[in-house]
Amino acid sequence: MQAGPSDAAPVPIRPAATVLICRDSAAGPEILMIERHALSDVHGGSFVFPGGKVDPADARLDFDAHLDQAPDRLHAPLCEEDIDATTAAAIHIAGLREVFEECGLLFAHGLDGEGLRQAAALAADGIGFNDMLVRLGLRLDTRALKPWSRWVTPLLALSSPGKRFDTRFFIAKAPAGQDAHHDAHEAVHSAWLQPRAALESYWRGEIVLAAPQIMSLAHLGRYGNVDAMLAEADSRPPCVVRPYNFEIDGTRATAYPGDERHPERSRVMPGPLRLVLRGKRLEPPDGFDELWR
Repeated sequence: MQAGPSDAAPVPIRPAATVLICRDSAAGPEILMIERHALSDVHGGSFVFPGGKVDPADARLDFDAHLDQAPDRLHAPLCEEDIDATTAAAIHIAGLREVFEECGLLFAHGLDGEGLRQAAALAADGIGFNDMLVRLGLRLDTRALKPWSRWVTPLLALSSPGKRFDTRFFIAKAPAGQDAHHDAHEAVHSAWLQPRAALESYWRGEIVLAAPQIMSLAHLGRYGNVDAMLAEADSRPPCVVRPYNFEIDGTRATAYPGDERHPERSRVMPGPLRLVLRGKRLEPPDGFDELWR
């Protein structure tokens, strides 16, 4: 059983969205990752995928004017019966907004270089995302986002304690003709990384990764190109991952569905069924190669 203070108030779970932005290269598919500012209260100093929590304003966007799909069309692929279509639309908008705010990529129809420059200028002047879309008359390309997975922070978080999120991970092909650049505020560095190379850098201690990033990179590293990733997303509902954290012989570990310590006995994704915290590194029990089994 996951331990925790029995008299503590429950930590609220906040909805969030993350986008795995992918592109093909001569060496194989690459994933856009950003390095959070060391003082960030969530995954500070870690390399993460662009994303963040859903803001109330995300649900106030004029859906008819600025979305390319009706909210009910966005609701169905998430396979979540406990949320409504407005919430589903807000989750998609949050993902697209965070991508624009953190790395300057804007998924919108009919957007040319001048439109992108105008959008960036309005953002630099403090104009909010919704108002920017209104001023430029843009319609978001929600079809570019394909639900990939859903991660729910466990009670005993291994990182960012005291915060819990219900994060929908989407996968998307990088928009053509746009260059990613970090905002130098929340994100202090950005890079296109091959999944295996990113995990090798983590193993050498060159970058910091949290468990969802480790497991997602191990998952994405199984595909030879972006089209194969997108086809995989279209072929199944998003896998739901509720990590189960525990201690064994004084060592902290996290188990995933299918592990003998996890209450959900069916595997939901490839990769190791458990990560163990050894020093500052989360490792599969049998070492690096287990990430690819």
